[in-house]
This record gives sequence, C-alpha cells and structure tokens, in this order.
Amino acid sequence: MKKNKIKIKLILSLIILIAILSFAIFAFAAEEPTIDEQLEQLKNILGSSSRYSDFRKNQILLPKLKELLEEGISFEDTKEIVENSVKKLTDAYDMKDIFDALLETKKKGLFTVSIINKINEGLAKNASKVEIISVISAKAENLKKAVEILNDARQEGLEVNGGEEMVKILADSLENDVPDESLSWLLKTGTAEGKSIIEISEISEELSYFSLLAADSGLSSEEISLLFKKAIENSTDINEICENIQTGLEAEISTAKTETGGTVKPSTTTISGTLPTSSTESPAEVGETPTQEAGEAPTETGGKPEPSTSPTGEAPPPPEN
Repeated sequence: MKKNKIKIKLILSLIILIAILSFAIFAFAAEEPTIDEQLEQLKNILGSSSRYSDFRKNQILLPKLKELLEEGISFEDTKEIVENSVKKLTDAYDMKDIFDALLETKKKGLFTVSIINKINEGLAKNASKVEIISVISAKAENLKKAVEILNDARQEGLEVNGGEEMVKILADSLENDVPDESLSWLLKTGTAEGKSIIEISEISEELSYFSLLAADSGLSSEEISLLFKKAIENSTDINEICENIQTGLEAEISTAKTETGGTVKPSTTTISGTLPTSSTESPAEVGETPTQEAGEAPTETGGKPEPSTSPTGEAPPPPEN
C-alpha cells in the first residue's frame, strides 16, 4: 500500500510539473508577436518620417523587412536599423540595397551581429550607401575566411571552443590585414597549448597592432606576410614569435627611413572594413568595439592614415581591449 501511495504521489507531481511547464511555454509563445505584428510596428516607425511615401513603405521597404525577419534577423536588430534610417533620413532605395547586402550575408550562414553593427554605425556617420555596402562586403569576406580557418583547425582534430566568438576574433584581425596563414597558425597552436579564448584574442590583437604599424610604415601586404612567416618559422613559442615580429618590423622601418632620406614611406596598403564619415568630416572608424576591430579608417580616396610613429621614432602603443 505504501509503495502504491508513493507511486501515485510521484505521478501526480510529474503531472503538475508538466502542466506548469506547458502553461509557461504557452504563455511565452502567446506574448511573442508574430511577424505581421512586428511588421506593423516597423511600418509605424517608417510612417514617422515624411521622406517615405506609402509606395516606398509598402512596396519597397516592408517586403524587404519581412525577408529579414523570416531569415532570422531579430526584430530588435531590424527595428534598430529602421529607426536609424528614419533618424538620418536615409533614402528608401538605398536602404533596400543595404538590406539586400545584409540578407545575402545571412543566407551564406555567416554571423550577422558585426554586420548589423557596421550598418548602424555607418548610418550614424552619414556614410553613403556605397560606403556601407562596401564595408558589409569586406566584413562578410573576412567572416567567411575566419570560418574557413576555424573549420580547418577542427578538421585536424582540434577542439576549438566558442565558435562564434572565435570567428569574430579572427575576422577582426583579418580586417587589420593580419595574414590568413598567421591566424591559422595562432588558432591551431593556441588551441593545442590549451590557451583560452581571451588569451588567443590578446595575441590576435597584438598581431593586428604589428600589421597596422607595418602597413603605416609602407610595407606591402606581401612584405607583411613574409615578415610574419619568418617569425613563425624561427620559433615555436608564441611570445618569442611576437618579439621576433617586433624586431623584424623595427629593422624594416629603419631600412625604409634610410631609403627615403629619414622619412617613413607612405602606406601603400588599404585596410578594409572601415567607413569614413560624411564628406564634410574627417574619416572615422566605424567598428563594433574599441578593440580596433576595423583598424584605422581610410580616407575618402582609399588611402591610409599618416604614419603613426612618434617624433622620437617610438612605436605607438598597442590597441587596448
């Protein structure tokens, strides 16, 4: 009898627990607005601007916004872009093209968080449609390369944790022109040595610093790649390799100064993934975080900023986290 009573109590407890969970799930689902309800909210935001006619709202923008939501772009992210476009009085046809670029990235299975940040900050800086789409394309290409580097490491049997975060770290460094092979080496070596994501991120930022400094000193992408390659080939210790890159870079800068009569050669490389401000403002970086994700911002003519070495010849401080 006692055993039967215990069984009955357990069964009743399970039934009650299931009922509570079912009610909670149902309540949550009931509160989640449908795509049509979300579109209605977005339509109201668009309606707050006289710049968007009914045709542009209903025939140009809303169908594209529906695609974004259906592809998995969150409502909050979509809403933020719409609010920024209205605030900056962005042309509806330009926004459609920007949405198309975002959709293309999403359909490729790439992470879109950093892409969305680029769009919002581009709008905030009054960047043109062409500039924003150019940055989206460059960012998407770097994300694609980063995913390939990650997959290559995993195919070799390495257990790389934090996939999305690691892709972001690698893409940031690629944006700063760190050679692909150097990042592949870093990921594989760092993972094999048991380094954390934070440690790999710190080393990645250091490599970005060296790459930016090298580019500002006039080294071509081929010269930078060779500099990194030699440092990696001459040591297996990560800290020592960074020291070797620093030494090699100092030697290259010294040679460059000698060849040009005491001045550093102008940079001939371009760092992708950055957006200038409007034509009336000086260029400014449009990045996700203050970790130099986008590197130095290019000028409107596509050139790089002036060399950042100090009058005493000392290198500038490395990027902060």
